[in-house]
Amino acid sequence: MLKNINILGFYVSDIGATVDFYSKIGFQKTRQDGNFTEMMLGPMKLRFNAKETAREQDASFHKDAFGEPKGLGLYINIEVEGIDDHYQSLIGKGLKPSTTPRNWPWGHREFVIRDPDGYKIVFYEITNGSIRR
Repeated sequence: MLKNINILGFYVSDIGATVDFYSKIGFQKTRQDGNFTEMMLGPMKLRFNAKETAREQDASFHKDAFGEPKGLGLYINIEVEGIDDHYQSLIGKGLKPSTTPRNWPWGHREFVIRDPDGYKIVFYEITNGSIRR
């Protein structure tokens, strides 16, 4: 029986830069052990592994760790309150979102920022007319 999805794993180039970025956007570091770090926001954990650790594994890990571009077609969606204020707060922390907040026909106002490896994070706020799940 399936229970839930609570961890997503990513290979990253620089653990320190990744921890700094995710800390700035609001995640809390829960575990760190050399080339491995786990960060949490609410019930969701993101697990970051230094891509160099894949060299120690068999070849099936190499494509995931060293393939580019990272995160092609993957979006991590994070709901926020006050999307425009959140956008400005990230800029104030020295981060550079890829887009500005925009209203979409599916009932979200959202913007995108990329982490140091290019993984896409979508911050969104539900606007009138959207179905909340």
